[in-house]
Amino acid sequence: PPEMAPVGEVCVDRWEASLVEALPGGEERPWSPFRIVPGAADAPGLRLRAVSRAGVLPQGYVSGREAAAACSAAGKRLCTAREWEMACRGPRQTTFPYGATRIPKACNDDGRKLHPVAEASERLGLPAGRMWYEGLQSPLINQLRSTLRRTGERAGCTNDFGTYDMVGNLHEWIDDPSGTFRGGYYLDTSRNGDGCDYATSAHSFGYHDYSTGFRCCMDAEPVE
Repeated sequence: PPEMAPVGEVCVDRWEASLVEALPGGEERPWSPFRIVPGAADAPGLRLRAVSRAGVLPQGYVSGREAAAACSAAGKRLCTAREWEMACRGPRQTTFPYGATRIPKACNDDGRKLHPVAEASERLGLPAGRMWYEGLQSPLINQLRSTLRRTGERAGCTNDFGTYDMVGNLHEWIDDPSGTFRGGYYLDTSRNGDGCDYATSAHSFGYHDYSTGFRCCMDAEPVE
């Protein structure tokens, strides 16, 4: 598919996923990237499908479990650790998509002076003691300045495969039921490994917050 890049024996979404909601009658409408993606038990009639598009805000606030379901609805799946790493490192298999060393502002990993959870919590009037419990899911966070950016906006955050934003912007869930996301996000691409080495398993597959996103993979069809 044109929205996917061939990487070895698989196809990988070029851009971090956004979501569309299936409506009665076959129509679809965009799902807000700032809205929590509910689990099947909480919204049994909801049908969400992953899409990969340039120039849109990708979906945060999504768990690994719901990311996998959205990929499945699109006829795809979450990437394995090996597939994700290959797609991030590019044909030259470098630490960053663009090369061996970090280039400032190539990807959306600039950071910001004030943590967005703290800023959002302050604006919403949340008590400081509740900030890291109630503030992490606020839809305001990724709408603040110097946070989430549109897919492909950082044109240098790519490689010769043509995958974008695999370092920074949003954490990306991979196919690991114990819970692993890769690549870091706009505030952190180094605490758990640099660039494409970044990996954390600090949360369960059902966890979500403002920083968690995903992209999908698909087995390539054989050429005869």
